[in-house]
Amino acid sequence: MAPRRSSSGPRQPFLLWLTGLPAAGKSTLAERIAERLRDSGLAVCVLDGDAMRRGLNADLGFSHADRDENVRRAAEVAKLLLDGGIIVVAALISPFREARGRARDIAGAERFIEIFVDAPLEVCQARDPKGLYAKAAVGEISALTGIDSPYETPQDPQLHLRSDRETPQALANEVMRYLGKQGRL
Repeated sequence: MAPRRSSSGPRQPFLLWLTGLPAAGKSTLAERIAERLRDSGLAVCVLDGDAMRRGLNADLGFSHADRDENVRRAAEVAKLLLDGGIIVVAALISPFREARGRARDIAGAERFIEIFVDAPLEVCQARDPKGLYAKAAVGEISALTGIDSPYETPQDPQLHLRSDRETPQALANEVMRYLGKQGRL
């Protein structure tokens, strides 16, 4: 069933998949983008990795398999929302290329826009809003992406945003310009 379209809505709902290291700024950027889209009168849902791990994915750990399953579940939820005509902004570390590729397949390649929210590890460690890097440094947690668990950078994202060089608002503006140029809005 095709989603209903209105004259003020997008030609087709899409999924913005924000990936990057912990504390790179994915969640903050996702909220800024969603705000801009809502201000344009569009229906938007943010899927935040932390919120998903507190609810739907609370049963998952941080093994490679569990991280892949976290991404798969997020992609399945995104697909349901897209099929209902809702734009989705997903902010998940999603450290493995293969899992992000499966997410693209689940959502539909024509609806999936990969955005690499990039900041150097040192910047992420300095930000550390949840104290994850500090906890990893003293051995309180393990398997932290970027420290003792790998992060595979996207090879060809639609957008590569440097969150260490621009404000979240400036980056949201860049995403909106991209969407306009692509005829998504």
